Amino acid sequence: MATPLTIADLKKLARRRVPKMFFDYADSGSWTESTYAANESDFSRIKLRQRVLVDMSNRTLETTMIGQKVSMPVALAPTGMTGMQHADGEMLAARAAEEFGVPFTLSTMSICSIEDVASATTRPFWFQLYVMRDKDFVLDLIRRAKAAKCSALVLTADLQILGQRHKDLRNGLSAPPKLTAKHIWQMAMRPFWCLDMLQTKRRYYGNIVGHAKNVTNVASVSTFAHEQFDPRLSWADVAWIKEQWGGPLIIKGILDPEDAKAAVDTGADAIIVSNHGGRQLDGAPSSISMLPKIVDAVGDSIEVHLDGGIRSGQDVLKAVALGAKGTYIGRPFLYGLGAMGKQGVSLALGIIRKEMDITMALCGKRDINDVNSSIIDGRQ
Repeated sequence: MATPLTIADLKKLARRRVPKMFFDYADSGSWTESTYAANESDFSRIKLRQRVLVDMSNRTLETTMIGQKVSMPVALAPTGMTGMQHADGEMLAARAAEEFGVPFTLSTMSICSIEDVASATTRPFWFQLYVMRDKDFVLDLIRRAKAAKCSALVLTADLQILGQRHKDLRNGLSAPPKLTAKHIWQMAMRPFWCLDMLQTKRRYYGNIVGHAKNVTNVASVSTFAHEQFDPRLSWADVAWIKEQWGGPLIIKGILDPEDAKAAVDTGADAIIVSNHGGRQLDGAPSSISMLPKIVDAVGDSIEVHLDGGIRSGQDVLKAVALGAKGTYIGRPFLYGLGAMGKQGVSLALGIIRKEMDITMALCGKRDINDVNSSIIDGRQ
């Protein structure tokens, strides 16, 4: 196959190289997947203003996210089981992000552990926290993130209970996969993936196995995941988490202006407008459709980021124009990782950067920090 030119190209390649159960995990939403679809389609409805005969030289995409310099307003989103898209996936993706000058966010439900990623990088990464019933385990996660010198904590607020994802249930998803006839066949059809996985010891949830109480194998991890997410999580808990962490705090999963205002009151440094990639409340609005309303609700009182539906550099530019200080990509980098490993993650980032840079120029802007709603065509 020729060098992929788009995120869609990487997706096609990943589908051919990753076992179905794990590709489906990355490429699915909850229930009817209507919100998952809206996350993408609503971006296409936003039109841009073409400007001509303006100076397009000396362009820059450099900016900051929560005060940290980034080469473009993009971070790699926290995604569970990344190490099942490609062996040592979190470590490879973190290296690619570091080289590119953008943040990498490690999920609590990662295959590679906090310590694994710290050993593979030279600059601080971000850590995403799920709040569990076992508060000692939560404190231990925070302690380990501090020891790894993580520079921000991303608190996910929209996964107190799990939305039902039909594909995962039908596939019998687990990490590592159970050795059923169906799973063995799926893996046998992906020999290069198997060869890579045979060369790593990282096939379990690295942040959980050996750290959480009584979690030592596949069965106990499954039980832990279904029983430990805390449905009682409330705004009152954020203050406790912020105190324990003591550093920059980002709240992920905000989709309502009232919740955005409540997040401001916690003293968080940023919020991420997100519906969990369409994997939680099916029928919820798309992230990009709610972004302007949330920006209007909070003004300059907190930094607003966006997650969900981004598949191109144009999408990033549209989000920035509508008020996002930063954006997150999950599936695009997972497609790259599944398709080509670390090289694929770098390629995904490069595709998005090139598309954003050229589109910004054709909209008459040279500096990403000058991009605002003036580039949006209001005649929609």
